[in-house]
Amino acid sequence: MKHLVSPPRPDPALAHALLERLRPFRRTDLSGMAPHGPGLFSYCALTRERLASVRLPHPLLAVVLSGRKEIWRGLDQHCLGPGTLFALPAHVDMEIVNDPDPRSGVYQSLILEVTPEMWGVLPAPPAKSAMGPALPLSPALVEALLHAASAICAGPSAGPIRQARLAELLALLHPVPEASVLFDLPLAARIAQMVRARPELEWQADAVARALGLSPSTLRRRLRAGGESFAALLRRERMAVAARLLAQGLPSGMVAGAVGYASRAHFARAYRAEQGQNPASAPSVLSALAPEKPGQFVAT
Repeated sequence: MKHLVSPPRPDPALAHALLERLRPFRRTDLSGMAPHGPGLFSYCALTRERLASVRLPHPLLAVVLSGRKEIWRGLDQHCLGPGTLFALPAHVDMEIVNDPDPRSGVYQSLILEVTPEMWGVLPAPPAKSAMGPALPLSPALVEALLHAASAICAGPSAGPIRQARLAELLALLHPVPEASVLFDLPLAARIAQMVRARPELEWQADAVARALGLSPSTLRRRLRAGGESFAALLRRERMAVAARLLAQGLPSGMVAGAVGYASRAHFARAYRAEQGQNPASAPSVLSALAPEKPGQFVAT
């Protein structure tokens, strides 16, 4: 027997303020996705739609702007109205119904895809909550959400500001039990996220285990069960960061230090083993912008 779970109603004043300040994101005649910036988009529907067996690659943080959303997980049904902030997990089968507002004829949600690169290093999330996807609003959370959305829409030049705004938003959400799905990762992915945030540190398996609340033997056993080793994971994540830095045009000596290698020779060997080429051969995004001839530029 299916069970209707009534989500906590958002504070009316905060929900109204959130909807009003998100008005620039409204779409009235669009069906489907509308991108606003990296990881931020709207999803709209002009007719009632039922999406079966939805399985997300990354968790989502979203706000219903118009219409009503139904989320089915197993036998539980959650109904979310305008002004509701909610979180959806990755890698979980769900059934979703998007129901347009009867007056405007539009369903719309503003959606932020939450990836590990946004986090920095955070402690383990709180215990999972069975209360459902709706998140309680607070004035600080409303402001942080609006600041993050604005920074994402500001374009590439706002990269450092965008990262700071996203970190502020996720730090506010981290203690909220209903938001735990945003931070729920397998062990290898959590370690990878830690390394990507500070690749220059001298990472040791014992210290990482303590930071994650595990014994070193448990950490190694769980990594082995997933076909992973700490050393291989550490090298892979460091070299992925190195590839991005080299693509930005940084010299290999500087990149070696940025990912924790005092020796350029050791860095070059690790890079070749992981990326299949020498650091000096790594493609640079700057080369795509360089003129082929005076006055001519490569089309991008």
